[in-house]
Amino acid sequence: KVVTAFSQGVNQSSSGTDKVNAIINCHLYTGRIGKPGAGPFSITGQPNAMGGREVGGLANMLAAHLELDDPEHRALVQDYWQSPRIAERPGLKAVDLFEAIHEGRIKAVWIMATNPVVSLPDAERVRAALKRCPLVVVSDVMARTDTADFAHVLLPALAWGEKDGSVTNSDRRLSRQRAFLPAPGEARADWWALAQVAQRMGFAEGFGYRNPQEIFAEHVGLSAYRPEVRRAFSLAALSQLDAAGYEALPSLRWPLRDSLSDTPRLFADGQFSHADGRARLLPLHPREPAFQANDDYPLILNSGRVRDHWHTMTRTGKSPRLADHSAEPFVEVHPHDAMLWGVQDGKLARIASHWGSCVMRVRASPAVGRRQLFVPIHWNDQTASDARIGALVNPAVDPLSGEPEFKHTPVRLEPFVVDWHGFVLSRKPLPELALRGLPQLAWWTRVQGKQFVRTEIAGRGRPEQWSVWAQQLLGNTQDDPDWLDVHDASEGVYRSALIEGRQLQACVFLSPRPEDLPARRWLSGLFAHAVLDDADRFALLAGQPGTPVEDAGPTVCSCFGVGRNPIAAAIRAGCKTPEALGARLKCGTNCGSCIPELRQLIAAVKTEHL
Repeated sequence: KVVTAFSQGVNQSSSGTDKVNAIINCHLYTGRIGKPGAGPFSITGQPNAMGGREVGGLANMLAAHLELDDPEHRALVQDYWQSPRIAERPGLKAVDLFEAIHEGRIKAVWIMATNPVVSLPDAERVRAALKRCPLVVVSDVMARTDTADFAHVLLPALAWGEKDGSVTNSDRRLSRQRAFLPAPGEARADWWALAQVAQRMGFAEGFGYRNPQEIFAEHVGLSAYRPEVRRAFSLAALSQLDAAGYEALPSLRWPLRDSLSDTPRLFADGQFSHADGRARLLPLHPREPAFQANDDYPLILNSGRVRDHWHTMTRTGKSPRLADHSAEPFVEVHPHDAMLWGVQDGKLARIASHWGSCVMRVRASPAVGRRQLFVPIHWNDQTASDARIGALVNPAVDPLSGEPEFKHTPVRLEPFVVDWHGFVLSRKPLPELALRGLPQLAWWTRVQGKQFVRTEIAGRGRPEQWSVWAQQLLGNTQDDPDWLDVHDASEGVYRSALIEGRQLQACVFLSPRPEDLPARRWLSGLFAHAVLDDADRFALLAGQPGTPVEDAGPTVCSCFGVGRNPIAAAIRAGCKTPEALGARLKCGTNCGSCIPELRQLIAAVKTEHL
């Protein structure tokens, strides 16, 4: 019994299709497929990825898992839809699509539920393409994203909890998704927006849907149409489903040809999806990545996700609980390479490729291989000054899947030298004009907190008057503000606070040494105070409370807000397993996603005693 689980580390390659086929070859050749506990298992990178493929949601496939390059399949779909013509070759995949926009071959684009200015490779070219495009329509649940900034028409869409329809998971199990929140304001479902536009373009007969059930009925009908045409996907057993049946639809696994009972495991009978029922072993030849390290770019950049953020962070970035775990964009580098390239743990570094550059905080870690760098994909121009990883990533793609080579871009690493570091805590986000216009500000990143926004900053040069500069940074326009500040010119330290009605509105802390900056956690707690007393005001500028407060450190368990320091203390006190830590501190007892980090901390504390 062998299961091969694979995900983006295999897929995101200029030879990703061959890598996946090599895995499938191994299972076919050894007979480890179509039986319990055996088979290749793709852990997809998107929710409802299976459902998207079922309805033909890629440029090289038809709906109902029918093949675009099969004339019989094309004829089936064309006949079912009674369409005057049907595509005979694949459309443009994502990277090629934006290249066509850049070249002017595409004049209008409608972007739904994605943020390509951040997520695609060679992202500066994507940005340039949208600037050139005569018509950009964006459907999103967020009013402001890097891509929405280029929209001529911005349509408010529905978020996950507001949608009604169906989804399919990785074992082909179809489930009803029912909205549990009302549609806010003018937000509408994507299917409704598409149908309305199609009707106004003269296609009312084909797009007269009134609800998701009618769309699902068409989906079922296509899957059952002309059953003599061989394909694995079928929902024929749902052909008589009415609106009430759709509303009460239980979880079911396709194919559903004759009954609603669970379908036996696919391929268990040794029959596969080719016309003769035989599987195919594909001859494959290894290929190196499209771009290799060289003297100018000697390191290899690998991009990916961190535990508590999702894609381009347009939604997870709004959660203080999630931001507590990974607050800043960072680059992980092996300690030996950090020393070799002159960057320091906790300081800033610039990563540059042939296509672009970014500035991030250094994390020296032996978990990263030599000559490798790891960077998260999530930060964007809304949340950081210079952290869009897509701008660095090379544009090479797999020739069949179109998947970009996100895991292998040659880069170089160098210190990003600044004169001072600091942070701002404020009830409102700092003004965009200040963040991008003040000459001394060289780098920033924004973190959402409870009742405040935290902005980490760094800069070069010093203004003539720090007080004036700090008020410009905050966007303060009051003629006579309640303004507290202190400036130690000999040490280069500056601290200030804006008070309004005896309530803290913002504070600024700057130092040439980042390690000398006060703890953010205690200061952020002052924003929960309705009124600052005199002791708080003195402590604010001192950067420390009158009564010592234990610093919990970076959050490890987001569910229960447990920091690294109490976890380390509990390990030293005898908690040697994640279960023991959970019993004492509750960490790891809810979603469980922090358990790997708990194990790492247990191992790290053990080494203290060796």
